[in-house]
Amino acid sequence: MSLATLDALRPTSRPLPGRVATGSITTIPAEPTATGAASSAPTRIRAVPDGTEARGFALYVGIDEAKATAAGTDLGEVVQALRRLAAQLVPGAETYASVALAPVGAGGRDVDVVRLALQDPAALAKRRQEVAAPAPEPKGGVVIDISRKRVLLDGDVSPLTYKEFELLQFLVLREGRTIDRSEIIATLWAEGDDETPNERTIDVHVRRLRSKLGAYEDIVRTVRGAGYRFDRHADVTIRWASTPSPDVF
Repeated sequence: MSLATLDALRPTSRPLPGRVATGSITTIPAEPTATGAASSAPTRIRAVPDGTEARGFALYVGIDEAKATAAGTDLGEVVQALRRLAAQLVPGAETYASVALAPVGAGGRDVDVVRLALQDPAALAKRRQEVAAPAPEPKGGVVIDISRKRVLLDGDVSPLTYKEFELLQFLVLREGRTIDRSEIIATLWAEGDDETPNERTIDVHVRRLRSKLGAYEDIVRTVRGAGYRFDRHADVTIRWASTPSPDVF
């Protein structure tokens, strides 16, 4: 399975349901038959190689929360509006949305962040060409290596389990924000998992994580009555992945 790029579709005169045609609607018109009439067979998208078929598409939308708020909406409302439009155009169409996260102050165009987070092949290839040589590892302190999914404490690898690293990464990606226990459970444990914890056992998971952070355990802070928060110290280094981490919207 792979992605193909659709970046220049020709306009058609077929209007959206309930709207007047303006000539700006971009869909794929039917190719004429030998007699000049429109063919009833669907037209193949030029980007789709022989032996494959188009099963859907990804529309990368670059909008940060500030832009959405300035426009009098929010990301959730935009997503729901696009879902309604898809259902209106193609009844029964299935949709799935995710939101792309990046470190605060990372810069760059919003749409490029989204493309990288969702593993767009062209964006990944461009990023690989731009990535500079990695900086040397610090000799002391904590290194949270998102790309390799490991934690170094004073140069030694901490024996975190997969779930413990997921928990730490979840908090790191929300640096400075207090996360309640129910949000941690809903995000890191799928519904129906045999080992889905309750809010009390989340405390046990956090305690185990802290014990493996040793002298740096206070980077994971307890906010009494509210939840947990990641606080970065001067001796904490974060190695980001080559692509920002997407979280389920």
